Amino acid sequence: MLIDAANGGDAEALRRLFARVYDELKRLAHIQLGRAGGQTLNTTGLVHEAYLKLAQPGEGGLTDREHFFSLAARAMRQIVIDRARAQIAEKRGGAQRDLVDIDAAFDVASGELGPEALLRLNEALDHFAAEEPRLARLIELRFFAGLGLDQIAVLQQVSERTLNRDWRQAKVRLYLALNPD
Repeated sequence: MLIDAANGGDAEALRRLFARVYDELKRLAHIQLGRAGGQTLNTTGLVHEAYLKLAQPGEGGLTDREHFFSLAARAMRQIVIDRARAQIAEKRGGAQRDLVDIDAAFDVASGELGPEALLRLNEALDHFAAEEPRLARLIELRFFAGLGLDQIAVLQQVSERTLNRDWRQAKVRLYLALNPD
């Protein structure tokens, strides 16, 4: 199995694993960049930067397909957030507060999120992850990896009904975190 070989430090196995999921990662990166307005990074660049993050030796190894895509989503999230921070730092006059419409943010066909709204979403998700890690992982896979609930259900081996219930709860909790007023 490629995951086992990659965990064992086999660089060629990691390269083959990455090649096997490359097209899917490009699709996810395209969705992600479509939502993160004003990005100067292209889809291929995001996938390659995510690969560089994933190829670095880390604490634990890959366990399965879900774990791989969770790590890929997290890597893409970090890259996009770093770019948004850089954009804000370059702006004159500081960041403006954009309201985040959660339904629009989680809709795969939604429009762009500006860098400020994207950073606020990231901060809320970080805070949320400490309280509800399972729901935070669902949000990360849904928003930052662009996966549908049906795909996440297969990856996590849970029913779509359970994920729909979790998704409703996650949207409400995140909305409240993003819009305290």
